[in-house]
Amino acid sequence: MLIRLQKALADAGVASRRAGEKLIISGRVRVNGLVVTCLGGKVDPRTDTIEVDGKAIEKAERKRYIMLNKPAGYVTTVSDPQGRKTVLDLLAGVEERVYPVGRLDYDTEGLLLLTNDGPLTFALTHPSRGVEKRYLALVEGIPGDEALARLKAGVILADGPTAPARVRLLRAKEGQALLEIAIHEGRTRQVRRMCEAIGHPVLHLSRTHFGGLSLGKLPAGRSRELSEKEVGLLRKNTGLNTGREST
Repeated sequence: MLIRLQKALADAGVASRRAGEKLIISGRVRVNGLVVTCLGGKVDPRTDTIEVDGKAIEKAERKRYIMLNKPAGYVTTVSDPQGRKTVLDLLAGVEERVYPVGRLDYDTEGLLLLTNDGPLTFALTHPSRGVEKRYLALVEGIPGDEALARLKAGVILADGPTAPARVRLLRAKEGQALLEIAIHEGRTRQVRRMCEAIGHPVLHLSRTHFGGLSLGKLPAGRSRELSEKEVGLLRKNTGLNTGREST
């Protein structure tokens, strides 16, 4: 991704953008061995060699944005002291050190994001941003109107009441019901505990949407890179800058 040279200097911690502009104008910055004095020049900090006063700045790590369809039986951590398989075992060809954005329970399936973009991870997981997560929950029994209303209004859990949720009964058959539940919180096993609180334990749980993105038809255990449009949507839905250079 090409960005303005002064932004690359700022991102590398060399100087503020304004101070970086002064370094450029004064002829103290080289890109790939050539002195650059024009403020409009753009660089790729991942591949271009940028020097200030003859000293090369550290190349930026490539940002990775990955969607994974997590199967059950994997922990959402980088490593596991119990030796269980982690979601990183499902990624192939990713040289950068990426981290899961939030967690999915060991026995929960579905959409999981992984990235090395710290600010975006923080924005997606901080409760104040209210990022929506949508699940399909197959539950025991068929919840009536009163039980569904409790889910929608918020239920009392051991760690306090939940925020209101969006809930739809999609299917009811043979003593089981399929619910679509959308929440804006990220407590441990929250959807499972919410359903238990209304007397309808979860039999199977999968996350289908996160931050405006949909899992779509991505097969279980497979991953893919997010498009620039999808990354932009995540930034928009968390209130972050799109990252586009204007000056």
